[in-house]
Amino acid sequence: MSNHLPLLEIKNLKTYFELDSGTVRAVDGVSFSISHGETLGVIGESGCGKSVTAHSILRLIPSPPGRIVDGEILFRRDKQKDDALDLAKLHPKKEQIRHIRGNDISMIFQEPMTSFGPLHTIGNQIMEAIEMHQTELSKEQRRKRTVELLEMVGIPNAEQRVNAYPHEFSGGMRQRAMIAMALSCSPYLLIADEPTTSLDVTIEAQILELLQDLQDQQSMSIMLITHNLAVVSEMSDYISVMYLGKVAEFAETDRILDNPLHPYTKGLWRSIPQIEGEITPLVPIKGSVPGPHDIPTGCVFASRCEQFMEGICDRPQAVPNYEVEPGHFVACYLYDEDVEGGRVDEQSTTASD
Repeated sequence: MSNHLPLLEIKNLKTYFELDSGTVRAVDGVSFSISHGETLGVIGESGCGKSVTAHSILRLIPSPPGRIVDGEILFRRDKQKDDALDLAKLHPKKEQIRHIRGNDISMIFQEPMTSFGPLHTIGNQIMEAIEMHQTELSKEQRRKRTVELLEMVGIPNAEQRVNAYPHEFSGGMRQRAMIAMALSCSPYLLIADEPTTSLDVTIEAQILELLQDLQDQQSMSIMLITHNLAVVSEMSDYISVMYLGKVAEFAETDRILDNPLHPYTKGLWRSIPQIEGEITPLVPIKGSVPGPHDIPTGCVFASRCEQFMEGICDRPQAVPNYEVEPGHFVACYLYDEDVEGGRVDEQSTTASD
């Protein structure tokens, strides 16, 4: 990782929902960082807290019932100067966070097919986003900028298509238009929450290539949330593996692909079909994700882990993050030298490997 200060640094973030049935700890002590110009892939099963983490960054958690109860979300525009702004302390409806949303940090939401209102043209909706943050531009300039954005994301005949309504766009074109809106103010960070959901593989490849090209052109950072391990391996510089509101493992992409350490990460990797080499049967992770009110005490993966150690993994406190090798963090007692059964010396590698 660069010696520069990170663009986004999340420390011990906790976002809870107070429901009639009890407290749901959707995000429970998440920490990671994203550097300027880099891509962080966030993976994990449904319900692990990926999208809630993204919504917490932009202060889009509905309150009630949700609220950030602890932690910091430090945002730095300048990688040389420590002028961090803690987004967790900003009021979700005040001007300061509204200026950041869509301007400094943009988001492609998980359901882009419904992100455009049906009663207004695609162009008008993108121009409205531009008007919010670039008030000095005239209507003609906003329209010109919108046409340029549509052309940039590969919409054919953008000069005419700017007047089209959402139902006149195909799924892939609506996805591209959503990206155009997200990039309208040249954000420092683009949060892409399942950006290729419900698209066929050909369009998916085009969208991902487009994101990479735009990242290179604008030097922006990307937080890519996905279930697709192949996508995250191609797109990401770093990977954060989440499970039940916690980060199970964090490392550079190559390290985590070549040497997964957490039993959950290993389970995810074993569930991927292999195209090349020896054909091996898929091995699913046993059991299922516990309900929000049935989270195990201690290690949240304990009930599904094949290497569960009684009296250790079920301790009441949260599992610490162990730095098994430089920059490679794992929340698992297997890597605690002081725990009987821990195997840090056997499984760790050096930074030069």
